[in-house]
Amino acid sequence: MNRRILVITLSFLACGMVTRAFAQGPSAVPAATAPDNSGINTRDRASNAMTAGEQSGSKGDLKLTAQIRRAIVKDKSLSMLAHNVKIISRNGEVTLRGPVKSEQEKTTVASKAQAIAGTDRVDNRLEAAGQ
Repeated sequence: MNRRILVITLSFLACGMVTRAFAQGPSAVPAATAPDNSGINTRDRASNAMTAGEQSGSKGDLKLTAQIRRAIVKDKSLSMLAHNVKIISRNGEVTLRGPVKSEQEKTTVASKAQAIAGTDRVDNRLEAAGQ
């Protein structure tokens, strides 16, 4: 059988299986478990919670955020979680938020931010897995 016929045959088989599953009703299609972010969403509504929407648009704060982000992303030893933490700069003050894999990553990310913004100008609210 040549490759093209094989690909077409497999495509038709896959379409038939999906169609048959939907024809049998919702019970035939495995239900996905919806993520539960309710705890995080509640925390973000707290009056003192810094969110990404509070990032300052000033040149200095944008530059500060970008420098910290570059330093974090440049470190390939950090996880994808650590690379994606929220960095919120306002009037030279930096807030770090979000999950990281470990206490070590929490410390590493905070150290990078402190080296750029200043030790007393970083509010570390990162959460290590399992906290």
